[in-house]
Amino acid sequence: MSQTRQLDTARRTIYDADHALFRDQVRKFFAVHLLPHLDRWEEAGIIDRSFWSACGEAGVLCPGVPEQYGGLGLDFRYNAIIGEELAYAGSSAGITLQSDVTADYIAHYGSEEQKEKWLPRMISGEAVVAIAMTEPGTGSDLQAIRTTARAEGSDYIVDGSKTYITNGQHADLVIVVAKTDPALGAKGTSLILVEAERAGFARGRNLDKIGQHSSDTSELFFENVRVPASNLIGTAGRGFSYLVQQLPQERLTIAVGAQAAAQRAFDEALAFTRERRAFGKAILDFQATRFTLAEMATQLQVGWAHLDWAIARHVAGELTIEEAAAAKLFHSELQNRVCDAALQLHGGAGYMNEYAIARLWRDARVSRIYGGTSEIMKEVIGRAL
Repeated sequence: MSQTRQLDTARRTIYDADHALFRDQVRKFFAVHLLPHLDRWEEAGIIDRSFWSACGEAGVLCPGVPEQYGGLGLDFRYNAIIGEELAYAGSSAGITLQSDVTADYIAHYGSEEQKEKWLPRMISGEAVVAIAMTEPGTGSDLQAIRTTARAEGSDYIVDGSKTYITNGQHADLVIVVAKTDPALGAKGTSLILVEAERAGFARGRNLDKIGQHSSDTSELFFENVRVPASNLIGTAGRGFSYLVQQLPQERLTIAVGAQAAAQRAFDEALAFTRERRAFGKAILDFQATRFTLAEMATQLQVGWAHLDWAIARHVAGELTIEEAAAAKLFHSELQNRVCDAALQLHGGAGYMNEYAIARLWRDARVSRIYGGTSEIMKEVIGRAL
């Protein structure tokens, strides 16, 4: 997979010189510690654990965590830079889940003890933290989860199973979405920290996916797992509220990666059609090719403008649940359209894994599913109309 291209950010509106310097550092880090290993990690179905430590040393993990816990205390634009560069590189490594999702549950709702214990380790890469929402019989409907955390004395007893859990094979800690009071439905949902060494916790297989092969995705099992009550994040019964509050950033993160991956797919198609010839001329010289690329370029132009708007809204604390859902819907659908058109422009070569577009196309499909399906995004947006 060619790794010589760089994401063009010259016309972006939300970044300044400090962001450009940070992006350059991220690119240099990925050039050494990520790009040379992409193909091997794809074959292995998991990234090296040492990559997490290297990310920690380079300051690529959890840049938004406050300085008092070892973080850089930066705003989401720095997270977005990492997400853009990771996606443009063609990698599905789960580091953005740690930086953009799991860290904030602990930083925003955790106890001081939880913050002091876990945040520095997450920043350094010593601890990989997963969040376990989805269950075998429950996808986007988080209110229907069956995993329970039963209070017993000064402990909780966790029982249940989860599936499709990103970073599940590497996870040292899992934020488990569980019912502490099943009779209350959503109002009985809580977030419980479960350390991987706890008795009764088990990892299932590393799931065999269509794409995003280097991102380990697991089944997790909890059988009478006893954890202290101090492992509760925030207040019992507030878990669903916490999830609702944090989902906008998670969905914006997906939108960021989708837009950057779509741009990479377009860049690959443009380069390919310039170089490949048919009937005595470059494929790019055919009107049908130019029209297809022109439409893609137009969609991407609109996409970048919208993404910068959404990121700016989020940094200002103004991005609504519906706006985040719309961003996730628009950019994930855009990614899939652009990747499909870009593969088509490659012809038979696009179906060969030696070309970058094959992985980009394969990896794109799940963006319309995880973080809430496109249909759920439409429902979220529609309910607010």
